[in-house]
Amino acid sequence: MLMKTRYTLFLFALTSCLLSCEQDFLKRDTGVVTTKRDVFNDPKLAAQFADRSYIFMVLDYFGLGSVGQPFRGTISEFTDESVCGFLDEPYKAMYSGDWTNWEHGTEFGSNKTISGQRPPYVKFYEGIRNVNVFMEEYPAIPWENEPSLNGELVKAQQHYFRAYFYFELSRRWGGAILMDKPLGLNDDMDIPRSTFEETLAFIEKDLNEAERIFSTTTFTDNTGSSPLLIYSPESGWNPSYSIDVPGSNVSNNNGRPDLGAVRALRTRALLLAASPLWNPGGDAAKWQRAADAARSVIDMGRYQLHHDYSKILTDPISHEYILANIKGPRASNVAGFFRDYLISPSTNGYLEKSGSLNPTQNHVDLYETREGLRITDPGSGYNLKNPYANRDPRLEYNVLHNNQVWQAPSKVETWREIKDGVVVYGKDVTAVSGTGTSTGYYCRKLWPEALKGNTTSTAILNFVYYRYAEILLNYAEALNEAQGPTAEVQAAVNQIRQRPTVNMPTVANTFLARGVTISKESMRDLIRNERAVELAFEGIRWFDILRWKKGPEIIAQPIMRMDVVKNDTAFTYTPTLMTSAYQRTFKDYMHLYPVPLNEIAKGNNLKQNPGWPE
Repeated sequence: MLMKTRYTLFLFALTSCLLSCEQDFLKRDTGVVTTKRDVFNDPKLAAQFADRSYIFMVLDYFGLGSVGQPFRGTISEFTDESVCGFLDEPYKAMYSGDWTNWEHGTEFGSNKTISGQRPPYVKFYEGIRNVNVFMEEYPAIPWENEPSLNGELVKAQQHYFRAYFYFELSRRWGGAILMDKPLGLNDDMDIPRSTFEETLAFIEKDLNEAERIFSTTTFTDNTGSSPLLIYSPESGWNPSYSIDVPGSNVSNNNGRPDLGAVRALRTRALLLAASPLWNPGGDAAKWQRAADAARSVIDMGRYQLHHDYSKILTDPISHEYILANIKGPRASNVAGFFRDYLISPSTNGYLEKSGSLNPTQNHVDLYETREGLRITDPGSGYNLKNPYANRDPRLEYNVLHNNQVWQAPSKVETWREIKDGVVVYGKDVTAVSGTGTSTGYYCRKLWPEALKGNTTSTAILNFVYYRYAEILLNYAEALNEAQGPTAEVQAAVNQIRQRPTVNMPTVANTFLARGVTISKESMRDLIRNERAVELAFEGIRWFDILRWKKGPEIIAQPIMRMDVVKNDTAFTYTPTLMTSAYQRTFKDYMHLYPVPLNEIAKGNNLKQNPGWPE
C-alpha cells in the first residue's frame, strides 16, 4: 500500500524557506546576505524577526474578496448583519453551503492566495511557526548586548501571538494541530488534530506565561539622555516610543499586546469554551471562569467607554481600546475598500460594484425604540411611514438609511420613483445590478463621514481587536449564565446602554416598559441583542452565532431588504424578501468549518469535522 506523507502547505513552504534562508534569512536588500545565525546573534534582528508574527494576524475588517480584489468583502456579510451586494464568489459559496469550495472561499480554504491575502488556515499556522522558530532560538539571543530592548517582553508578545493564532483556529475548526517547536523536513508531519479541550489548555498555558511576564516586568530605556519608561504593568506600552528595529512592520508601540490584551484574549477563549457549541450541558463553572476572566480586565481600571459611540473606531487614541491596529489616514480616491466597495456611487465617482456592503432589514429591526421596546412589542409606536424615528441612536451611527443626513447638507437617497412610466432612482441607488445598495442601506460604522471617493479626502478607521464594551458584554453574558441576572450583570449592560451618545433605558426600565420579568432567559436575549447592536460590523457577530449554535435560526432566516418608493415629497417603506441568491443555507454541522479537503488528502491522520465531505 502506498503510504501518504502529509506535508501541509504551511509546513512545507516555511520549512523550505527556513532551509533556503540560511543563505538569506530575512530576505532583505538584493545582495545582502543574512543568515539565521546572523539574525539570532543580533537582538535587534531577532526582535525584527519576532515582529513578523504581527503580519499573520487578522489586520482589517475586509479581506474576503475574490481574485485581485481582496478588499471586497467582510465577514459581516456571512451573517444577518449585511449582504455582499454584488455577490462575490466567496459569498456565493457561503450562502449556498458549499464551504469546501476553497477556490472561491478564502475564509474556509487553505492554499488560495488572493493578492497577498492568505486564508486563515494557512496564515495562522504560518504565524505559529514564526513564533516557534523564535522561541527555539530565544535562549541563545544575547539580549544584554542591546539595552534598548527587553527580551522578556519580546517573548511575552510571542506567547500572546501563539495563543491568538490557536484561538483563531479553534473558533473556526475546533481542535488544532498543536506544535510548540518548528518542524523540519525529517520530522513526522502527519500530525492529528488535538481536541478542543487540549487546544484550549495549550492556549491558556501561553496566556499564563505572557501574563506572568507582562504583570511583573517594568522596562525603562536608559540609553538616551534621560530614562524613558517603555513598558509597565500599570500603563502598558508607551505609545510614543518607537523601537529602532530595521524593517519592523510595527512603527511604534500602538498595537503591541500587553497585559490587557492577554486577559481580553483569555476572556474570548473561555467564553467560547463555556458557550453551547462546547458546553452543551451548560456547566455553570465554565461560565463562571469566563466571567472571572472578563472581571480581571475590568478590575485593571485602565479602560473606559468612549463618550461618543460614533467615534469608537475613528479616534487615534481611545481609553476604550484594549488592543487595536491604529491605522494612519486612509484615502478614499484610490483603489481599495472605501472607493471600490464601501461608499455609495454618488459619493464615489467609481461605479462598478461600489457601495456593496449592505446592512439588511433583519439587522435594522434589532434596534429598539428609545423606550427600550422591540419594534414588534405592543405600544412600540413603530410605524412604516417613519420607520427610523425614535430608535436606539446606534442605528444611525451604524447604518445609513434613506433620507438620513450624511455629508451635510446632503441626504441619503435610496428610493425609486415612477414618473411617466419610467423608473427614476435616487442618487444612492442604481439600476445596475451589484452597484450601489441592494438592501436600501449602507454601512456607516466603517465609513468615516469625511470620505468621498470623487475628492481627495482622508480619514482614520482603526481595526480594533478588543474594546472595553466587548469585555463588559462578555462579563454580563458569562455571569448571567453562571448566576442569573444579578445586579452586576445589569450594571455591566447599563454602562453600555447609557453611554452619553446612546442614552438607552437601563435594563430594569427596559423590562418594566416591556412588561417582562427579568430572568436568566430574558436577560440572555437582551444581552445577545445588545451584542448585535453595540458590536455591529466589527467581525464579532459571525463567531457569536457559531458559538451559540444559532446558525439555522439566525443565518438561515429569510433575508430582507427595505424597498423605498418616493411619492412626491413622501416615501413608502416596504420590507421585502431579497432574491433567492441572497438567502443562506445553514445546517447544524456548519457551526465548525470544514477542514480544507486538499489538506485532508495529504495524509492519514487529519480528520474532517463531522458533516463535511472528506
